[in-house]
Amino acid sequence: MSLKNIKVVAFDADDTLWHNESYFQEVEHKFCALLEEYLPQHTVERELLKTEIDNISLYGYGIKAFMLSMIETAIRISDSTIRVTVIEKIIELGKEMLDKPIDKLEGVDEVLPALKEKYRLVVATKGDLLDQERKLKKSGLEHYFHHTEIMSEKAEADYVKLIKHLDIQPSEFLMVGNSLKSDVLPVISIGGHGFHVPYHITWGHEKIEKTIEHRNFKEFKKLTEILEYL
Repeated sequence: MSLKNIKVVAFDADDTLWHNESYFQEVEHKFCALLEEYLPQHTVERELLKTEIDNISLYGYGIKAFMLSMIETAIRISDSTIRVTVIEKIIELGKEMLDKPIDKLEGVDEVLPALKEKYRLVVATKGDLLDQERKLKKSGLEHYFHHTEIMSEKAEADYVKLIKHLDIQPSEFLMVGNSLKSDVLPVISIGGHGFHVPYHITWGHEKIEKTIEHRNFKEFKKLTEILEYL
């Protein structure tokens, strides 16, 4: 892997810079417990994931989309008999998620200052615009980044658009993230570089059953390891 031409290093946000999926998992378990009078918890979990995936094209990603999908799932599996108090509890759980503190991942405070001296740093994430802007501001990391790109999706075309905006070539772009599906595969497909730093939990929609062997791809156990290559 040759990285001598890299000009921009982009970072995913959720579960790359700070913890996120663990909060979703925590609320999902509480939601499944609320609905266990209708279906077993593992079945509720499966139904919720189906609803979330079906709603991505309508709501996109993020906590508010998650709240709406939980409410829709509750109404569906209860055959519209769900109590208003349960709906209120779901909304309360969502609001609690929106108010969570930002818990940065290990190594972030070491990696970003080191790389800022050599490269333009970018946040390239997907999700709800207001929520992602809020989290970045609360993280205290905003000043490290030359540009923030909050995408509705992370497909090849979205990365091509970002790279054009940054006025660089794909070969000069490196993406660092926890998702092979969203952060790595689209980038290496258009000629960029991808560093994968797995998070210990992966949302069902982001899971892929695929081994990646590519000259522009590398996987790390922890974020600080990327400093050995940059």
